[in-house]
Amino acid sequence: MQNLLTAIVSEAKQGADALLSRPDFDTFKARFVGPKGALTSAMKQMGSVPKEEKPMMGRLINEAKQSLEAIFAQTLERIEAQEMQAKLGPAIDPTLPTTAGPVGTRHLISQVRHTVCEVFRKIGFSVAEGQEVESEWFCFDALNHPENHPARAEQDTYYMPDDASFAGLKKKGDERLLLRTHTSTVQIRTMLAEEPPLRIIAPGRCFRRDTADATHSANFHQLEVLCVDKDVTVRDLKAALDFFVQELFGKGAKTRLRPSFFPFTEPSFEMDFMSPNMGKLSNQWIEIMGCGMVDPEVFKSAGYDPSVWQGYAAGMGIERIAMLLHGVDDIRNFYQNDVRFLRQFS
Repeated sequence: MQNLLTAIVSEAKQGADALLSRPDFDTFKARFVGPKGALTSAMKQMGSVPKEEKPMMGRLINEAKQSLEAIFAQTLERIEAQEMQAKLGPAIDPTLPTTAGPVGTRHLISQVRHTVCEVFRKIGFSVAEGQEVESEWFCFDALNHPENHPARAEQDTYYMPDDASFAGLKKKGDERLLLRTHTSTVQIRTMLAEEPPLRIIAPGRCFRRDTADATHSANFHQLEVLCVDKDVTVRDLKAALDFFVQELFGKGAKTRLRPSFFPFTEPSFEMDFMSPNMGKLSNQWIEIMGCGMVDPEVFKSAGYDPSVWQGYAAGMGIERIAMLLHGVDDIRNFYQNDVRFLRQFS
């Protein structure tokens, strides 16, 4: 009897490793402990065992039964784990670093850009964007810059090599490609692509040959405003900019327009604002942007009839707005990637 029980347990151990599914396991288990199983048959032989040997045989049967139960439990646990892994997919390497980590935030320049765009969205403006590499025509000629305008000099503008070419950019004659000096180029491209009336804001990165200091950078961000419609006047320009300044710097903010000159607007203005919410700059006039009524020559470049359509435009530096809103006194802080500075605005 002892040899029989030992053989039953040994057979269970050897056969259990080959089981791969729950139905196979159930069939295998029945071979040993089912109604006609090997251990069940051995237990039925207890009736023919002499009385004095029954205690020992009972102990051996219990030991064999416990061994089989342990084998069955381990096997079922293994099969269930394999089934669960098949549902979950590939095995996970616990030594890999977790994907959960510190969550970053938008850079302050991106935050301010979003804020300014949202202000103009409230009064019907939509965002338009364009490429950073442009042709002279879009950057200067179409915006009424004469050939001798200082902005076209190589001392002020980054020109591309003469043999440079970019997808979608076609040069006219000997005109050169360049890194845009303002996002006014987006105004021209939008007017060429769309019929008036329209209201757009054009945020983006610009490039000029400026020496870096506390208020200048060769790479900076600008936002242009353009409104084209019938019967648009300076009053509409002033109302839009008043709304913008009060949304950004508080209801007590005031604006004023000073005569100026820009090739693409006529009349042209520099706009100053004053706000009681500016700390040590409170109640002081601060220059913030240039603006004016769109010059008829610009409309002609875009194919708009200036006798029918009028419009206003404005341009501002996003860094300038960020410095005023957050009391930053050096533009270079935005680009040095010092997390001690950037975390203040997260």
